[in-house]
Amino acid sequence: MEEQTNKKQKRRGLVKTKTIKERAIYVYLPSIKMAREWKELAEKAGISISKFVVEHVENSLMQERGDKIFASRKDLIRRIKELEKENKEIQKKYDILSKAYEKLEDELKSYRRMPFYEEQEGIRRYEKEIVEIFKKKKRVRSDELLDELGISPNDKKSIKAINRQIQNLEAYGLIEPFLGGWKWKE
Repeated sequence: MEEQTNKKQKRRGLVKTKTIKERAIYVYLPSIKMAREWKELAEKAGISISKFVVEHVENSLMQERGDKIFASRKDLIRRIKELEKENKEIQKKYDILSKAYEKLEDELKSYRRMPFYEEQEGIRRYEKEIVEIFKKKKRVRSDELLDELGISPNDKKSIKAINRQIQNLEAYGLIEPFLGGWKWKE
């Protein structure tokens, strides 16, 4: 099997060598200076001199034929730079909007908890989220509850509001405490 692979590779090599000779065109430039310049430009573009010449000749032919899809390398590079600049501007706007969104989310959480910051008489509207967490998990540790609600352990005001809601849920007999948390009563 290895011999067959080697034979195939040798045949391909011979075929490739023959086609290279058939495809070769020798170009003599008017000056050594021009030849050096073209080689430097090709190197700067990161391509071989053959590819450099082919691209430029093809571009010229496309222009002469009036191909509508024609775009020179220079035009493409310019367009890429424009798109990169546009992308950076969009990224900046996205970052600003993301920060504004986070700030609004925090503010909304604060407003939702505001009625629970102080003691009140009568029936209160509980944050649906807390009740759903208890119904779903049945047993919830205090640190889990904060994680589920997206509240930082350093956010004293929000924790105070949540504790008041928990106390009211206990008072209504919906939950009962256990070591480190609460469980939903059904």
